[in-house]
Amino acid sequence: MTGRVLITGAGGQLGSTVAAAFPSAEIVALPRAALDVSDSGAVEQAVARVRPDVVLNCAAFTDVDGAEGRPTDALQANALAVRALARACRATGATLVHYGSDFVFNGRGDRPYTEEDEPGPESVYAVSKLLGDWFAVDAPSHYVLRVESLFGGHRRSTSIDKIAATIRKGDPARVFVDRTVTPSYVEDVAAATASLLSSRAPFGVYHCVNTGVTTWFDLALEIARVLGLPADLVPVKVADVQLKARRPQYAALSNDKLRRAGIEMPSWQHALARHLEPLESLIPNPSSSNP
Repeated sequence: MTGRVLITGAGGQLGSTVAAAFPSAEIVALPRAALDVSDSGAVEQAVARVRPDVVLNCAAFTDVDGAEGRPTDALQANALAVRALARACRATGATLVHYGSDFVFNGRGDRPYTEEDEPGPESVYAVSKLLGDWFAVDAPSHYVLRVESLFGGHRRSTSIDKIAATIRKGDPARVFVDRTVTPSYVEDVAAATASLLSSRAPFGVYHCVNTGVTTWFDLALEIARVLGLPADLVPVKVADVQLKARRPQYAALSNDKLRRAGIEMPSWQHALARHLEPLESLIPNPSSSNP
């Protein structure tokens, strides 16, 4: 698409990647230092000044456990900031794209959640993200794209990267054997975002995740397979780990609605292989070593 695109949280994992999906657009990338979305006045002024056609809200409070002790900060960044952006978009006629989370569901299901399933947040972080989903509707033109277990981009500190690093070191990797997810590769999320906007798909909530369902244990096995390395995996059950914030145990999301809109998301295995490809070249090949 062409036009002007304003990106909030532009210095983060998703914000720094999504700009590349709009090569024909004029990008106004605002990291937190340039725009604190928790400041509603600053949000209003920024949107009024830039006059964007699209606002991509990539800013978020993502410390799930930290939110339990800092509820005001989480609600300000994940909910009230979205309300301010949505109202600013309504005033200027811009389309708002806001990124949500699988945490809005309680995780007690046994099939991938659809956009029509009733939310049941069970942590401060989850509540703040659900409120953000609801506040985004204040913008008449809006997309709420729920992502999950995000990986890729310039960050190399996600759960997937930590598992890969542990496997490369040959150390034991503790992974959940009973927590089910659908990972989201930032490159694919960015491409889907651009496709939704270009195709003028119906506004609303979409689950923007890669295709397929996996446990963290099986995902770790796939990481080891792609890297061509043995894996010392230690299976861990959710009930055995004490965390400040409850995680949804069955957190898989269905991307069928996105598919019906004409956007096919690659499998999580394909996405993982693309993400790990640079690491493969760093692993010595025993057959090529000198005698």
